[in-house]
Amino acid sequence: MHELAARDRRLARIFDEFGPPPLWARPRGFPTLVRIILEQQVSLASAAALYAKLDLHFEGEVTPARVLAPGEAALLSLGVTRQKARYVVGLAAQLESGALSLDRVARMPDAAAGATLVQIPGIGPWTAGVYLLMALRRPDVWPPGDLGLHKSMAEIRGLSAVPTSDAAAAFAMRWRPWRAVAARLLWHSYLSRRAHRPPRTRDPGVAGL
Repeated sequence: MHELAARDRRLARIFDEFGPPPLWARPRGFPTLVRIILEQQVSLASAAALYAKLDLHFEGEVTPARVLAPGEAALLSLGVTRQKARYVVGLAAQLESGALSLDRVARMPDAAAGATLVQIPGIGPWTAGVYLLMALRRPDVWPPGDLGLHKSMAEIRGLSAVPTSDAAAAFAMRWRPWRAVAARLLWHSYLSRRAHRPPRTRDPGVAGL
């Protein structure tokens, strides 16, 4: 982080003003992917509350087998949208059948891991990026389409408009091989300036945190 701050004075100011960012680490596996899917296009607080309902319903064991048993109906009864319920059950089916292995994904290079995940309905580049960044702790991952990152980038650069996903991703290339560290600093700045109100997130790979 200190190396990145030395290279970019804007990121250094975030570090100086707010201190080091949280790691925001999450355990790898199915429950984390489910939670990230729930976070698509809604506030992180709303997604956390919804995931808490799932966790309670499945008695702390949100596993592919337990989700598949009742199917989409159980998720719908808990308040999950029909589209996201279909995504979660579909992901559970692929994991249970062995068509997808998150252990194998964890051993893949970044590009291959991301490409594998985005083949799953409901997982787009943002969802895959957040999983690689937070669950697999990859240091050079940039979640495209994250509105919080875009707004924070506009703020630290003094831009008059929030950059597009493509423009933000292109600018972030200068932070390689530490784009994930830069993303954490930008999220840290965004949340700190807003008294820790959770940002809205979106996943352009699914339907257009």
